[in-house]
Amino acid sequence: MEKPVLVEVSARHVHVTQEALEILYGKGHELTPKKDLSQPGQFLSEEKVTVVGPKSQLKASILGPVRKANQVELSLTDARTIGVAALVRESGDIAGTNGCKIVGPCGEIDITEGVIAAKRHIHLTPADAEKYGVQDKQIVSVKIPTDGRALVFDDVVCRVNENFALAMHIDTDEANAAAVPGSCTGLILD
Repeated sequence: MEKPVLVEVSARHVHVTQEALEILYGKGHELTPKKDLSQPGQFLSEEKVTVVGPKSQLKASILGPVRKANQVELSLTDARTIGVAALVRESGDIAGTNGCKIVGPCGEIDITEGVIAAKRHIHLTPADAEKYGVQDKQIVSVKIPTDGRALVFDDVVCRVNENFALAMHIDTDEANAAAVPGSCTGLILD
């Protein structure tokens, strides 16, 4: 049985707490949704920040809604560019990671941890997981059949939750390696 999955490119972005958002954008500020993302309830906001490392800085969008912890998700190329070593981690697993400065129009924060390169992953509902014969935290491989740059990504973690929608997320470095134009259909191999 073929196991197709939408593969989406997740560009650099930042997740912030309400407290951090108010430091960066002012007291009482709330994120302004710009575009809904494929995962239910998640959105790209109008708000952008500058992520500052010891070597350089770059702009990044804030994704909403606000979270319980601040997190900066970069590609490994982005991280090297600003001079921060980003560990490959699942989103939310920030213990022991490096930090950086985040600058907004009204203020700035120094986070002591939270800079990661997101581990490539597939969001699945329990029904999707049952259909595809996978379990939460299972590691699979996914074939990306793009023209001229097809490849197989190993070490893809399955993340199962009733609040998810079926989609695989890769960062811009991974997308460029496979010539993924923004999204494509991949095939789960195991």
